Amino acid sequence: MKRFRTHLAVAIDGGGIRGLMIARALAVVEEALGRPLAETGELFVGTSTGSIIAAALASGLRAERVHRLYGELGHTVFPRSVRTVAWPFFRWRYPGKPLEQALEAELGGRALASLWRGGTRRDLVVVVRDLVENRSRFLKPYKREYDGLPVWKAVMASSAVPTYFPVVDGRFVDGGVGAYSNPCFVAAWEAMRCLGWTERETTLLSFGSGRTPDRLAPGEAARLFPLQWLEPVLDSFLDGTNDQQVRIVRAQYPGLDFRRFQIDIPRIAMDDVSRMPELDELGARFGAMILDDAVDQLTARSGSRPRAP
Repeated sequence: MKRFRTHLAVAIDGGGIRGLMIARALAVVEEALGRPLAETGELFVGTSTGSIIAAALASGLRAERVHRLYGELGHTVFPRSVRTVAWPFFRWRYPGKPLEQALEAELGGRALASLWRGGTRRDLVVVVRDLVENRSRFLKPYKREYDGLPVWKAVMASSAVPTYFPVVDGRFVDGGVGAYSNPCFVAAWEAMRCLGWTERETTLLSFGSGRTPDRLAPGEAARLFPLQWLEPVLDSFLDGTNDQQVRIVRAQYPGLDFRRFQIDIPRIAMDDVSRMPELDELGARFGAMILDDAVDQLTARSGSRPRAP
């Protein structure tokens, strides 16, 4: 792995239980580095499941601990019940309490602002969507309006995927409801514009939660019924916005040491805990890719400048 520059920022995508794969990959990286990312990184940014990992790292937890938590709590957070079978007839598929209790147990009652105080000051940005004001919010430790907000509650708000978990405080849902399921541009902006870092002294590591290479066969779309459009449209929306954020970072900050890591995976639903062993294996492979600096070639190619004729 190439050496990091003076400042290190970490951005992590949303993706539900696929966060287990990212946590495993980061545990592989920490083992190779010989130290936790919390001792190296100064800025951690996350959306949804990415906010769980980002907040844990910013709070000083090792990636291996986060990885174990995903394995231990997967079935508790996503329990199978009549709700999961007949979910269109309920407001949400899973109760939020198990996730809330797990987050509070690991992150404690510390306020978001506490990360910005003391000897080891770290910046954390948690992306949430505010349905009342119809805008994305970026919860940060140095913003006075979030002074007393517990870290666990900020993360819970970012993880409240509509139809999967209850809305938090009647207004906050998953930060991926909008343009920031991949928060790499949020991280770049925070580093350059808010923290005052320069491109030449900054490394930004961005971790995706897996891209499904399966596409519709020629002519297949013409045979789809209305409900069958949901999955391909959602996949296209998420892949498009995630890749767009990468291209924006490359265009806006060409001197940044920006490394976007993504891995092709089978189609795995964000709540499919039966696939956790498979995600664990994918995480080990993903970690090896990261150590080899095998950046995402799809977005690297699409973001390149056109050649002169």
